[in-house]
Amino acid sequence: MKFFLGIHQPIWLTRVRDIPLLVSHRRLGHRRTLPRSVTEWALDSGGFTELQLHGHWQTNEKDYVQAVRRYADEIGNLAWAAPQDWMCEQSILKRTGLTVREHQRRTVRNLVRLRELAPEVPWVPTLQGWKLSDYERCADLYHRAGIDLAAEPLVGIGTVCRRQSSADVELIMRTFATRNLNLHGFGIKITGLNRYAETLSSSDSMSWSRRGRYIPGCGPSHRTESNCLRFALSWYRRIQTTLGSTGLPADDPSPEPLARVA
Repeated sequence: MKFFLGIHQPIWLTRVRDIPLLVSHRRLGHRRTLPRSVTEWALDSGGFTELQLHGHWQTNEKDYVQAVRRYADEIGNLAWAAPQDWMCEQSILKRTGLTVREHQRRTVRNLVRLRELAPEVPWVPTLQGWKLSDYERCADLYHRAGIDLAAEPLVGIGTVCRRQSSADVELIMRTFATRNLNLHGFGIKITGLNRYAETLSSSDSMSWSRRGRYIPGCGPSHRTESNCLRFALSWYRRIQTTLGSTGLPADDPSPEPLARVA
């Protein structure tokens, strides 16, 4: 399983080699100049924050396409880009005032539109929902739109980050894995990986940063480890070592000085 390390600082794209990174559009969109990446990376659309703050997407599809094309050209090494999907957490539904079905319809419609505008961009279709039956309905919407999920290089599973260790999410992951889909789990933390890592082709996490809030900084430049490159990479290496040796991550990997920085 490929594990994308979620990062806050786009400049880390120039400093980290041999580790796939995940960066949010919200961290890149305002920048006049962009870093040139020395490693493979993926783009998160920042949809949860966008919908949580505004109740809708402020960035239209044409502007998002323009931004992603710029990232692909100027940053380089873009593995894939997330669409402007619509999450289905209760807090988000309350903020938008829409139903799960409407969020799913808009998610599928967005992917179709993005591919019409920029077919060269590696957009990743994302399944959204809450219950298993919701995700199955979303898959059916993709099928009706002419998108064969089994033929896609990667299919995202959304609305799982804040409940990623639950039995419901495990059932969702295992159900779609049996359909021979190459799944990416958004925001899957250690407890989730312990349950169903083998069902995923890839996943991502920024949980190192949350854990680092409670650890004193390793140098005078920062009080905690919540935004420390050395801490993040050590956390990542420990996960990869354990995944490689046992197939499952440790419950709480501690940071070790294993980072390789350019």
